[in-house]
Amino acid sequence: MYTKIEKEAPLSVGNGAFCFTADFTGLQTFSAEYAAGAEAFPLCTMSEWGWHSYAGAPKDDSLLRFEPFDTWGRNVGYAVDETGQETAFRGLRQNAHKFHVGRIAFELEGAILSFDNTKPLKQRLNIWEGVLYSEFIIDGVPVATETFVHPEEDAVYVRSASPLIKAGKLRVVLHFPYGSHKKSAADFTAPLLHKTSFSRKADGVFMFEREMDGARYHVAAVSAGVDVRFREDIHTAVFTPRCAPRAETLDIAFRFEPCHIPAMASLDENQTLPRPLLRPLPCQSSPPCFDEAKTACMAFWEQYWTRGGALDLSQSSDSRAYELERRIALSQYLTAIQSRGRLPPAETGLACNSWYGKFHFEMYYWHAAHFALWGRKEELKKSLAYYKTILPAARRIAASQGYRGARWPKMCDPTAYNTPSSIAVLLIWQQPHPIMLAELCRRAGEGKDFLAEYRDVIAETAEFMASFLHWDGGRYVLGPPYIPAQERHDPAIVLNAAYEIEYFRWGLRQADVWLQRLGEPPRFGHVADRIALPAQKDGVYLAHEHCPDTFAKMPFHADHPSMLAMYGVLNSKAVDPAIMSATLDKALAVWDMDTFYGWDFPMLSMCAARLGRREDALRLLLMEKPKNTYLSNGHNKQTGNNDLPLYLPGNAGLLLAAAMMAAGWDEDGGESAPGFPNDGSFVIEMENLVKYL
Repeated sequence: MYTKIEKEAPLSVGNGAFCFTADFTGLQTFSAEYAAGAEAFPLCTMSEWGWHSYAGAPKDDSLLRFEPFDTWGRNVGYAVDETGQETAFRGLRQNAHKFHVGRIAFELEGAILSFDNTKPLKQRLNIWEGVLYSEFIIDGVPVATETFVHPEEDAVYVRSASPLIKAGKLRVVLHFPYGSHKKSAADFTAPLLHKTSFSRKADGVFMFEREMDGARYHVAAVSAGVDVRFREDIHTAVFTPRCAPRAETLDIAFRFEPCHIPAMASLDENQTLPRPLLRPLPCQSSPPCFDEAKTACMAFWEQYWTRGGALDLSQSSDSRAYELERRIALSQYLTAIQSRGRLPPAETGLACNSWYGKFHFEMYYWHAAHFALWGRKEELKKSLAYYKTILPAARRIAASQGYRGARWPKMCDPTAYNTPSSIAVLLIWQQPHPIMLAELCRRAGEGKDFLAEYRDVIAETAEFMASFLHWDGGRYVLGPPYIPAQERHDPAIVLNAAYEIEYFRWGLRQADVWLQRLGEPPRFGHVADRIALPAQKDGVYLAHEHCPDTFAKMPFHADHPSMLAMYGVLNSKAVDPAIMSATLDKALAVWDMDTFYGWDFPMLSMCAARLGRREDALRLLLMEKPKNTYLSNGHNKQTGNNDLPLYLPGNAGLLLAAAMMAAGWDEDGGESAPGFPNDGSFVIEMENLVKYL
């Protein structure tokens, strides 16, 4: 319950593929105020189909210069250096980007709404219903607003009640911006760069047709008893209650529908996704009425909560139980409204742009793995299908570098073009992810049809990993060149980074298991069995073989301590638990934890749990550090990084670790809740949680 302005923690409603973030009025009335300052939180309306490219933006990497990296006697090119090619390099990074599809706000006749004349009373987000309830006053006059998103349509519904509406003074405004690659995803200062046309389709049904640099979408607004004044020059429509008779309540719905989005065009034609991402606009129909839509919204959310996994800590005496339960509940809601689409989510989901709104494949595990453990594998399967969609692109990436199989991009828009970057194109820890995520779905109940469906994705992923490894005469080694998950190392010298070699080993063996389930002979075990072992020194594991100063010199003990993922995220048989426990202790003693990201804390917690260090598992999950901050709205704010006012891999990672701690993992000894303290301070009740691997 909010009773004051919370600029850093606004509340959102959504359906997993479409999201609306509101201020204390329940709309986006004070977007400028919320977006002001270094720690701004833009108020956006965003859809997973909402991709825009600036006019003249490069469409592929054919104009780029690729830097050669020596790869065991042959050169492999990577787009890592923008020098002399800044326009093409930056153009591919910034395009396509997500954009804010339309601002919905209140307007007061004859006055400007400000924090001086508009005051919050209370605001409550009912996550059981998916409805945001807002109460505030304007010049002492009360206003009450209900806001929600339809569970199956990209539609925002608003019901407002106030004497100001009856008096005809309070209006609703729809304002369309130009797209932007920046955090705000919007540019309201460029009215000449885009077009909006307006028409009345029927009584109370109004249509807006939008066009920006070839991207086209429609918005249907439905409200009985309103007049609309449209200003084409500033792309703004004002909805005013009609005179005689004028009610005190105004219902209005806005449905956003793509018409043609160039970045999505190939996906729209591809039939591997569960349903088309771009649906034709039913121009003759209108969104359901408010009450009908609210009933559908509440029914969806009741089903979502009752059919998924549950973890009840309410009977625990440990004072940390309440905070953990709060984070779990809000993280389930936030991932549900922003990460259940048919594309992998951006790290800030559908709240605002991070890295231009593009999704990062190495983060996909942290975004999505929890769905399988929380009884919601169907949600994971929706975006997992994207691997099938872009398999031809992944094959092309691998072949262009002289490798077999399919090499998955790191940072991309729906086209799957690998965004140029000094770091991104050299990462490889995303490669085994489809094997991991598919296996989690199988463990959650998928059968033989699913095995066959993902056979090619898994086999070709493993084919690339085997091809990427190098036989040095006595063992298979990993690299150079690449950059490990801990992005502080020179790609030209990295050899056998700990997490990567064990993830490759696991992935190759698991691919063989998958093939054998389908009656095929194993193909990759002989490689997995000969991969180098993780390097160690002085009784602890190192970042990689050529980094003996992992714990002694900067920058080697900053960023992600990813060697700990070998025994937490994975259950590596190459790991000595005693050495891993010492490595965890060493990392906790010397690592610069202010450089962690939100998913590092769940990663450490999973490692501690698998080591039997129950108290440490809980302590690490809730550790008080800048980037493990969980705001009142549940968002994992990355304090100190103004580009990340929220960070969904942290929320989703928390859910993954909590499920593992409660339901356990393979070879956990059969103990109940093996990741929680067993001194009686925690009472764990759970249902529909799936054991981790």
